[in-house]
Amino acid sequence: MNIDDYDYILPKELIAQSPIKNRSDSRLLIMEKTSGLLKDDVFKNITAYFKKGDVLVLNDTKVLPARIFGKKKDTGANIELLLLKNIENDIWECLSRPFKRLSIGTIISFNEKLECEVIDKKEDGIIFAKFSYQGIFIELMEKYGLMPLPPYIHKKLNNQDRYQTVYAKYWGSSAAPTAGLHFTQDLLKTIENMGVEIVSITLHVGLGTFRPVTEKDITKHNMHFERYIMTKDVALKLNKAKKEKRKIYAVGTTTTRTLEAIMNKYNMFKACDDSTDIFIYPGYKFKAIDGLITNFHLPKSTLLMLVSAFSSREKILKAYKYAIENQYRFFSFGDAMFIK
Repeated sequence: MNIDDYDYILPKELIAQSPIKNRSDSRLLIMEKTSGLLKDDVFKNITAYFKKGDVLVLNDTKVLPARIFGKKKDTGANIELLLLKNIENDIWECLSRPFKRLSIGTIISFNEKLECEVIDKKEDGIIFAKFSYQGIFIELMEKYGLMPLPPYIHKKLNNQDRYQTVYAKYWGSSAAPTAGLHFTQDLLKTIENMGVEIVSITLHVGLGTFRPVTEKDITKHNMHFERYIMTKDVALKLNKAKKEKRKIYAVGTTTTRTLEAIMNKYNMFKACDDSTDIFIYPGYKFKAIDGLITNFHLPKSTLLMLVSAFSSREKILKAYKYAIENQYRFFSFGDAMFIK
């Protein structure tokens, strides 16, 4: 369980800096999870790997333009906040920079309509801020905030919608559930017309998903809690699929974590509005899903550990080596894998 066992060398030129023109034209690496057998394909052809009665589970969270820049009201010092999670009313958990310049009671002004007060400080750059504003908060964020692109993306994103899935519905994420970025409405309709049942859960992506692992022993890593929602209708459909032994395919690690968290807690799917800090790494026994559609993940990340748990560390790293040799594009705007 050493962090170095999940490292690999990636040429910088394979880190996708922008989305391709057509979402479903991404490349798709098919991997048989038990044998490790690999096959090259294109994402739009994913229909060939489904059959009638399968269930496809999406995460319909919507990314908030949550990166905002302001100034300390007393000194004019520049401050950057990334809104992570709405705690209650207008209080948000935020990642701040520079953290040392902030103290409880600090007022940060973003513009004439939006400011906040630091009401608590934690560690690792985390603060809790109470926002005051004129107008509707989401509309102000859409106007003044920026999409919280990962730090390895250096190119400007001209179309902000390309960091949203086409089925994004509920505001609340600080990062996109990127496995879903490859789907188009037409592709989803084709899949549905095949007799595949498409359902949605919601997990608002926060620090738990993208926080780096700093512990040498990965089992000592603590995940942050992220909120998830499953409706009664979706729970009924998934339980029925399980009972009938139909395949359940998760789109993304966030969907996977939600389904597994619920199954672990109730030993069935159940309507709930809760939070999870589930950390899935090799040794974990999957209870909810039969297959996983996912992107290529960062070295030493919890996401790489999750996909390694679904197959094996050796097979996943071998697949990543193959993807690098064959010039697949990596990370958020990169290509996809279907592990089944």
